[in-house]
Amino acid sequence: MAQQQKISLPAKLINGGIAGMVGVTCVFPIDLAKTRLQNQRSGQQLYKNMMDCLIKTVKSEGYFGMYRGAAVNLTLVTPEKAIKLAANDFFRHQLSRDGGKLTVIKEMLAGCCAGMCQVIITTPMEMLKIQLQDAGRLAAQQRMVPSVVTTLKMGGTSAVLSRSYNTNPAPQVMRVSATQITRELLRTKGVTGLYRGLGATLMRDIPFSVVYFPLFAHLHQLGQRSSEDPSVPFYWSFMSGCLAGSIAAVTVSPCDVVKTRLQSLKKGANEETYNGVVDCVRKILRKEGPGAFLKGASCRALVIAPLFGIAQVVYFVGVGEFLLGYTPYNIYSA
Repeated sequence: MAQQQKISLPAKLINGGIAGMVGVTCVFPIDLAKTRLQNQRSGQQLYKNMMDCLIKTVKSEGYFGMYRGAAVNLTLVTPEKAIKLAANDFFRHQLSRDGGKLTVIKEMLAGCCAGMCQVIITTPMEMLKIQLQDAGRLAAQQRMVPSVVTTLKMGGTSAVLSRSYNTNPAPQVMRVSATQITRELLRTKGVTGLYRGLGATLMRDIPFSVVYFPLFAHLHQLGQRSSEDPSVPFYWSFMSGCLAGSIAAVTVSPCDVVKTRLQSLKKGANEETYNGVVDCVRKILRKEGPGAFLKGASCRALVIAPLFGIAQVVYFVGVGEFLLGYTPYNIYSA
């Protein structure tokens, strides 16, 4: 038993890291579309939907344009997912030490604590990723905005409004790296610059974890073969993670929109700046209406569902335990 406790934490960290990297690689283009859809304002819409965004991104930036910001995400998603999943297990264990069954309230509390722990990594990761993901949208917006020149016909009775399009070379997507952004933020604003939007990140990640972890636990439990054999097929872990993840993602989508807007450092033409969460919510409601809070909701569900489905398969199958030589690897049961 001592050996199990000693090895279990490193195994959980390995599971979280592998799950995060595999999941992000699969769904990152959809996440990029989500960020760009959330950041575009009403009346300045460059993209109609997710597919339109991805097609235009490939045309203007190439195939790898869909993976702008993926490097920073792959680098930081390992500790982020590892902290999130391991923290939830830790707090569930602590809250059930009396030997009783975990109530829904305790499960939600464990999820809440896990969500609070992960923002240490999530906030700077999202901050850097959003700048890189949104650079292409800003460049595309500059290409599409014409300069409007009003000229008066000499001797005429009416003014003629003519549109004069800039004939200069179209702005290219700035190739700014995460390292450059980090250095600039640290130089100008210190460490706090990397944690811009921390309140909005907490506002998103805590409710997400409160919804996701108890919901997953109950869905996962439904797949048990019997009370004597509590093992669950790997595909059931995947489906449970997908369903719980998509429901939790849509639930907190308004918070994700606010977080994305607050963490975007560069703004396009005529785009609002915000002074905190309350100011952001107020301006979005006034200028874009309640529907703006659901921008990118379907994209976010499509990102989170497979991401957490993959995560839970890796986690419950026990890839980390297998790599550490602790338990035999069995893909048919977790």
